[in-house]
Amino acid sequence: MKTILYLHGFISSPASRKAVMLGDYLRGQAPEIEYLVPALHHRPARAIAEVHRLCGARRREDLVVVGSSLGGFYATVAAERAGCRAVALNPAVHPQRHFGRYLGPQENLYTGERFDLTREHVAELAAMDPPGITHPGRYWLIVETGDEVLDYREAVAYYAGAFQSVVQGGDHALSSFPEFVPDIVAWAREEAPVPERAGP
Repeated sequence: MKTILYLHGFISSPASRKAVMLGDYLRGQAPEIEYLVPALHHRPARAIAEVHRLCGARRREDLVVVGSSLGGFYATVAAERAGCRAVALNPAVHPQRHFGRYLGPQENLYTGERFDLTREHVAELAAMDPPGITHPGRYWLIVETGDEVLDYREAVAYYAGAFQSVVQGGDHALSSFPEFVPDIVAWAREEAPVPERAGP
């Protein structure tokens, strides 16, 4: 059975716009594909342990991990370990370099859960950070140049050699995501190749 595992971003949830949109499309157009959207713990070590558990229970050739922002980072960590394919949406590259400025109280945008972002969170991210991707052909990077949170150029450089869709304008929420949903599902089904690589 083909599986898409969707990983939401920091202080987000399975109720996020992209997670719901992809799920709605799959239910209507590809109900044979298993769709998993775990609620990721705010502690990176606990979040990635759950992701690895889900990946390990499935055949790597049948699995595509799709992740947004911090979820894109987790998707990359998972793909490097599991050997599966991954779609990274405006991904956080080396997130430990950025999270230091967000230390302190946080509140989940969807669940209302409150917690403190600590240096332990940052250390856990650093401990799992892949120095680079080992098989670029297993990755599809989708970024928007108007991302107001992350510099898309870091992702373009990090995922060098991967399939890349670089959309002009947009934002960190990836406003062009609806246009890519059918292609992501077709790629998961292995019915179609990733669209042509596009430069910025």
